[in-house]
Amino acid sequence: MFETTRVKVPLYSPNTERPQLAREIRRLEQDVLRMGALVEQSFRLSHQALFTRNLTAAEALPVLDKKIDRFYRQIELDCTVIMTQQAPTAQDLRCLSAFMQLVRDLERIGDYAKDLAKIAIKIFPYPSHSSLPEIAVMSQHAQAMLATSLVALADLDEVNGRSIKRLDDAVDNAYDRLYQTLAHQRCDEGVVEPILLLVLAIRCLERMADHATNIGQRVAYIVTGQRG
Repeated sequence: MFETTRVKVPLYSPNTERPQLAREIRRLEQDVLRMGALVEQSFRLSHQALFTRNLTAAEALPVLDKKIDRFYRQIELDCTVIMTQQAPTAQDLRCLSAFMQLVRDLERIGDYAKDLAKIAIKIFPYPSHSSLPEIAVMSQHAQAMLATSLVALADLDEVNGRSIKRLDDAVDNAYDRLYQTLAHQRCDEGVVEPILLLVLAIRCLERMADHATNIGQRVAYIVTGQRG
């Protein structure tokens, strides 16, 4: 549904006096973007599982999540090794620390996608809920935020990275509106589970959007060295 563009310019400006270090950081940036592509895929699959009742998509999530986790652990390890063994410059350290925070955000989005797939499986036996179309729009907004954050990362675009914070307002407003709707809804035949599951789903989506916002802010930090 949402595709990021691939790297157009290097995230990292190579230090010609440290070519080996420059190559390693370039390799890390490619790994971060590959991990981002997997997270996008997991988000798309969770959307299909929940909103088109595609249980095959739901069953694919655990395998994909393991791949994401492997990227996360390896990137964290590689960043730590470079920091401790290669005496990186202040600019290098800024980039490496941002990578470590970025992959944590990506890993959490992947975890929430897996949670959405579990919700899709549990809610499958119940009739389709009237709030699902609005929740689907919320999911699409959050996916667009993730895609935008990864494009900002690939292009090293500070302005695009910071713009995601404004996009988050739409997701927060949808969460508040849907929570109020679900919290005050009567349960059919006294069955509360589908409503509880949908409350969990919108919470997952709200948190996924927050992590996408974090990624955009990390991009701005790489460029400017300023947080917030």
